[in-house]
Amino acid sequence: MKKESLLLVFLFLVTVTNSQTIIDRDPFISNMVGEISAEKIEQHVRKLVSFHTRHNLSSKVDPQQGIGAAWNWIKSEMDKSIPASGGRLKVEFDEYTVGGQGQRIPKPVTLKNVVATLQGTDPGDDRKILISAHLDSRAQLDNDSTSYAPGADDDASGIAAILELVRIMSAGKFPATIVFMAVSGEEHGLYGARHMAARAKDEKWNIIAMLNNDMIGNSSSSETLLNDNMRVRVFSEGVPAYETEQMAALRKYTSGENDGRARQLARYIKEIAERYVDQLTVTLVFRNDRFGRGGDHSPFCEQGFTAVRICEFNENYDRTHKVPAVVNGIQEGDLPEYVDYEYVRKNAGLNLATIANLALAPYEPANCGIVVSGLTNKTTLRWEAPSKGQKPAGYYVLIRETFQPLWERKLFVTETEVTLSYSKDNYFFAVQSVDASGHESLPVFPGRAAVKP
Repeated sequence: MKKESLLLVFLFLVTVTNSQTIIDRDPFISNMVGEISAEKIEQHVRKLVSFHTRHNLSSKVDPQQGIGAAWNWIKSEMDKSIPASGGRLKVEFDEYTVGGQGQRIPKPVTLKNVVATLQGTDPGDDRKILISAHLDSRAQLDNDSTSYAPGADDDASGIAAILELVRIMSAGKFPATIVFMAVSGEEHGLYGARHMAARAKDEKWNIIAMLNNDMIGNSSSSETLLNDNMRVRVFSEGVPAYETEQMAALRKYTSGENDGRARQLARYIKEIAERYVDQLTVTLVFRNDRFGRGGDHSPFCEQGFTAVRICEFNENYDRTHKVPAVVNGIQEGDLPEYVDYEYVRKNAGLNLATIANLALAPYEPANCGIVVSGLTNKTTLRWEAPSKGQKPAGYYVLIRETFQPLWERKLFVTETEVTLSYSKDNYFFAVQSVDASGHESLPVFPGRAAVKP
C-alpha cells in the first residue's frame, strides 16, 4: 500500500504536554445526548422509590406498592414511546420462574423483566446492542420483603437512565437493533439477567455489546468523604469467562489477555463517551466487577457475549441495602435526595452516545490477522470487508505500545491490507470499520493471518 494513502488521525490522543485533542461529534448523536433531562431522571427515580420496596418477594398485584407495581409502571413508560418509533418499538414482559429450597429465594416465584426492542431499520442487519439495569431493590436481610427499600441509586438510577434513552432514541433510525432491558432478580442472584442471557444464547442473538448500568447516581463516598461526579467506572473481564480451548490457544499465542472483546468495548466506551459528554472521564477498571460482588453483565459474559458494567466511581456504604434510619448521627438508606441527578444525566449520555455510535457503524472487519512469516521490524495486517450491512468508507488501524492500556493512534486506510513501520513485537494492533460520518465498529484484535493462496 502507498504511504500517501495513510491518513494519521489523532482522536482523543495526548502524546505530549502541549498537544491538542480533536473532537469530531456527529450532530445527530450530540443532539440526542443534549436532550437527556436530569429533571425527568429525578422524576423517574422518585416514582420508583414510591413503590416502598421492589423486593423480589414483594407484592406482584398491589397497584401502589411492590415489585409488580414497579414493572407495570416501567412498561407503561416505555409504551409511551411506541408512536414516536413508527411502530418499530416493541415493549413486552418476559416472565420466568426461579427459587426453591436451599436457594436465596426460598420458594418458587414468577418474576418479570421489561424488554423494549427498537427494531433496526436495515432488515439484513442482525446485530443487537443491549442496555440493562435492574428494577428490584432490597433491604439488608435477604428475604425482608416488607421493609422500606427505596433503592434510589441501586438501581433506580440505572432504570431512569434507560427510560430516558427509550424516550429519546425511539424516534431515531439505526440500522442495528437496540434492546433496552429492566430486569428483576438481580439482588438475589442475577436471575433476570441469567434468564435473558440464556434466551439470547438459545435464540442465537448476534449481540455485539451489552452495557449493564448498576448504581450510576452516587457521587460521594462513605469513610473517605470523596465527592466527584466527573468520573465513572467501566468494569470489563480480561480472560473471558467463556473461553474455548481454541480461544485460549489464540490468546496465549497473541499475548491478548488484555485484549478480549470486553476490554475492546470498555476502551470504545471511554473514547465515545468522552467525545460526546462534557466533564466526564471514564475510568477503565480491568476486572470483571468489584470484590465479592457481581452484576447483570456477568451472565452474558458467561454465555460468550461482549458485556461490561458501568458503575459510579465512589460508593456510599451507609446507603447500600440499608433500611432508612439515622444511626450514630448518620442518615442511612438509599434515598432519592442523595442521588446526584446531573451525574446520572452524564452517565446516561455515556450510554446513549456509545449505543448510537455502534448502532450506526458498519459491521466489524472479518478475519483480521497479523502476518507472522519472516523476520521483520514492520507489521503487515490483513482483513476482509464485512459481508453484511453497509460498505465501510474505510478502516482504522489502532496502535499502542504493549504496556499501554489505551489505544494511542489511529491510522485511516481504505484497503484491507496494510504494512506499518511498527514492530509487531513492540506494539499491539486492532482494526475497526468506519463509515463516511466517522461511526466506528468495535475494534477487532488480530489473530494469525491466513496464508494467501
